[in-house]
Order: sequence, then structure tokens, then C-alpha cells
Amino acid sequence: MVRLLSLWIGWRFYMARQSNSFISFISFASTAGITLGVAVLILVLSAMNGFEEQLKERFLGVVPQAELVGADAPIDNWQNMVEAANTIPGIVGAAPFVQLQGLVQKKGGFHGIKLYGINPELENSVSNLREFVSPAHWASLGVNKEGAKGNNAILLGESLAKKLGLAIGDTLVLYAPNQQVKNRSNKNRLAKAKSHRFVVSGFYRLGGEIEQTTAYVSLNYSAKLLGLGDGVSGVRIKVDNIFDAPRLIRELGYSQQQYMYMSDWTRTQGHLYNDIQLVRTIMYLVLALVIAVACFNIVSTLVMAVRDKESEIAILMTMGLKRIQVMGIFVFQGALNGLLGCSLGAIIGTVLALNLSAIAAGIESLLGIQLLAGDIYFIDFLPSKLMSIDVIVVTSIALIMSLLATLYPAWKASKTAPARALAGGA
Repeated sequence: MVRLLSLWIGWRFYMARQSNSFISFISFASTAGITLGVAVLILVLSAMNGFEEQLKERFLGVVPQAELVGADAPIDNWQNMVEAANTIPGIVGAAPFVQLQGLVQKKGGFHGIKLYGINPELENSVSNLREFVSPAHWASLGVNKEGAKGNNAILLGESLAKKLGLAIGDTLVLYAPNQQVKNRSNKNRLAKAKSHRFVVSGFYRLGGEIEQTTAYVSLNYSAKLLGLGDGVSGVRIKVDNIFDAPRLIRELGYSQQQYMYMSDWTRTQGHLYNDIQLVRTIMYLVLALVIAVACFNIVSTLVMAVRDKESEIAILMTMGLKRIQVMGIFVFQGALNGLLGCSLGAIIGTVLALNLSAIAAGIESLLGIQLLAGDIYFIDFLPSKLMSIDVIVVTSIALIMSLLATLYPAWKASKTAPARALAGGA
């Protein structure tokens, strides 16, 4: 019962101070500040988690996680390279590709695109592109009955097709350097442009720059255009853990006899991941300072509460209440503010984080704006992924900060001199 005495008196003081409007307002401000800081921090961390997840599953699921490209000659033994890649622990898939860059004509000039020749069956092991294409459009990239000679189908991004004004069945003309001439002659000589005709067979919708600059064709047909024969430009791999990509592509590359360029996503797209982590860190620090400011209000509240209750503290001390128990009274008072703010913040932040995408879509519909433009970012919606560890860590940090804020006022209260306090009150 003695141990619970401080908690009971602290609760009585907490409820009684509501009669003092000024102290009550400061107390409300501290609780509201903690609530706001915790809720917003959980919301921001969930959004950053959502961006990171979309980067891994959507963006890095389509762009090469790592690749080997022939340095001075095409890769002829790509089948053996694919088999070798599949034997390395950590690599979950490998597929060949042929790369060609060129220009397509549009109103007012030309538009540069990057063409990838792929094998749809093997591509499924290294890319999620199929998820953004209808089955019929995806199947159009396969080898038809006539072989590679007749399969000039091309898969375009929706935004690129709209920019070029193309529909399914239309013909696309690509102007590219004549690689066959360049390979037989002086490498320093500027190759003449050659036109290649493709038939638009489908579209994919991914968003971002990729959709405007990247197109896909049949592997065999693109190899024929470049005069590669049975060779390919390179081999790309997919890994189980994207952070192991630099190590695994080097392990595969060093095992080959041919000179090759090694590349991975950290060199080509790593800035996106770094930007997300930087924003997460900055927001964490900023909102932690918001919570800290709110905790200073707890200090102000308790200091005024100690001043207001000096005579009551003196009477309790003359009746035998120990100084450590006096500290417990005001620590408990401040902890109530922190606990209430943390609890409300966690609940509000969790509810908002779980519905962030729907809320953002509602705001876009209501105001007629687009928060994330699909032709600029790699996604056109606001993602969210709530992680329980974030809620626990944020709530715990805020609660610890609020408890630390109670120590000084509680210590000052324990130093109250009963005789002086009662004499002053008299």
C-alpha cells in the first residue's frame, strides 16, 4: 500500500490541477505535442518504408539488379554463363539480353529510347515486367513460326506510346547506328544510321522515366539486327538480397574468360535508395526534436505544479512521506502526460499509416491534383508500409524522453523545505 501511495497522490494531483486553467493548458499543449510528433513520425516512416518496398519490388524488379556486358565483343556462350550464375548461392535467376539505343521521330523532333531484346521465358526469372503487361502483349515477344526474321513486335511504355501517338498495330521506325558496318570497319569511324521497323504489339505501365525511355523486343530478332548471330550483348541476374548484388556479379564476372563490364543497381539506381534513407533520417531527427520540445512543456507543467502544491507537499512530508515518494508523485504526473500523448499518437499514426494511400487518393480526387506524377517518379501513388517495430521504437523513445523530462521538477519537489513552505503559505 505504501508503494502505491505515490501513484495515488500523483493521480489526485493530476486530476486536481485541471482546476488551474493555465497549468491545464500547458499540460494539454505538451500532450498534444507528443501526440502530433509520434503520429507524424510513424506516418512518415511508413511512407518511407512504402517507397523502399516499391523501389525493391517494382522498380528494381524491372531494371537490372546486376549485369555483365561484353567489353569488346558479344557474349557467345551466354547459356553457359546462365548455368554458372544459377549455381552461385544468392543468385535466383539469370537471363540474356541484347541492348540497342536509337532515336524515334515525334512531333517537333526526335526522342531517344533504349531497346532491350529479351527472351520472355528466361526474362521471368530476373524481372517482374510481366506483372505490368497483359499476357497477350507479353506473349507477342516470343519467337513465332517464322523464327526471329518475322518477329519484329515491340513492347512500349504507355506514356511513350502516348507521346509518340502510337496504338497497337502501328509501325515504329527506330534510327540507330549500323552496328554491323561498325563491327567490320574501323571502330573509331562514325557509323551511319540505319532504320529498323517494328510493329507495336503491346504496352506496359510501370511509371517513371523507364516507361518513357525503354522498349522491349524479341531477343532473336534484336540479335539479328545487330549481326550478333547466337551471341548477346550481356547477361543480367536477379539476387535474393539486393544488397548482395555487387558481390555476386563480381563473383560471376571473375569466373569468366571474356572481358566484360560489370554493373549493379547501386551504381545505376543507388541514388534513389540513398535519397529515401536520407529523407528518413532527416525526418526522424526533425520530428524527434518536435517531441523533445513537447517534453519541455512537461517540465514547465510540473514546475508550476510543484509551485502550486508546495504547501500540500510540506504537509505530506511532515506526516512522514519520504523524499523519494515525493519524486514518485511528480514523475507519475509527468508520465501520465507522456503515456497519454504516446498512446494517442501511436493510435492516430497507425490508423493514418494503414490508410495513407487511400487518403492521398482522396485528396487527389477532391482537389484535382496529382501528388506524384507517374512520368517523373517511378510510382504515381503514395505508398505506405506500417512496421510494428517503427511504432514500438517511436513510442518507446517518446515515452523515455517524457520520463526524463520529469526528473528535474520531481527532484526539485523532493527538496521542498516543509517549514519554509508552511511558513510561506501562512
